[in-house]
Amino acid sequence: MARGLNRVTLVGTLTQDPELRYTPGGLAVMELNLAGNEIVTDEQGQTREPAWYHRVKLLGKSAEFWGDSLKAGMALFVDGRLEYRSWEQDGQKKSILEIRAERMEIVSLEGKRGQLTITDARGQERLRDGFNHVMLVGNLTRDPELRYTPQGTAVTRISLAVNEKYSTRQGEHEKVHYVEAQAWRELAEYAAELKKGDGVFLIGRLVNDSWTAQDGTRRFTTRVELSRLERLARGAGHAGGDSSQMALKAKGRAGKVDIEEGLEDDFPPEEDLPF
Repeated sequence: MARGLNRVTLVGTLTQDPELRYTPGGLAVMELNLAGNEIVTDEQGQTREPAWYHRVKLLGKSAEFWGDSLKAGMALFVDGRLEYRSWEQDGQKKSILEIRAERMEIVSLEGKRGQLTITDARGQERLRDGFNHVMLVGNLTRDPELRYTPQGTAVTRISLAVNEKYSTRQGEHEKVHYVEAQAWRELAEYAAELKKGDGVFLIGRLVNDSWTAQDGTRRFTTRVELSRLERLARGAGHAGGDSSQMALKAKGRAGKVDIEEGLEDDFPPEEDLPF
């Protein structure tokens, strides 16, 4: 498995005052709810501004540092990584893909709040022209799934395993994060040529989807909508799966970020979030 790259960067506004809490073991935890709008242009040149809402988790000394200084409406820059967790509940496997913050800064909106934010139906401020960017390197866990919408638009789902190595006092450890991603049109057809086990580098935006399952329950999933995808090939000097020794195979494909409505039932995700 290739050595993974796992970065997510957001710039958005806090939708509510965050609260600092502690786990039974004494670990400080702060959850931040960020929101923003993006400017998305499709292949026909049409521009839309879809909204996004994401929950970010801040841990340890970083959470204590910010304490109660953060308030709803503040704009924040957050840089971190995606964190995959799974557990058993009522005999079923559950999983969640979280955003773990590693760096955070306040973005100044002084004198520009009315121009740079939008108030949603719940009275929450959302940053106009926010930033939502994900970069990952990993390996495909299964062959891509290419399908077509009723309008004939190609859409491909891929599942990525991102390898992470870290050190503790107990020694070296390895963890795998599983991320679902989706590509559209020409980029989807290119993605469909990949195979299980291929190493890829991808860029996209993080989105949340929801759908109603057959049992009537509301379910949620988090995935990456792709804007660029590159197949990685092992270089002549490759050793040990280090991504720094991997070469891009020929030229990858880049595509416009697209958003299709009403596809949740056609392509139901396998994971649900415990909200």
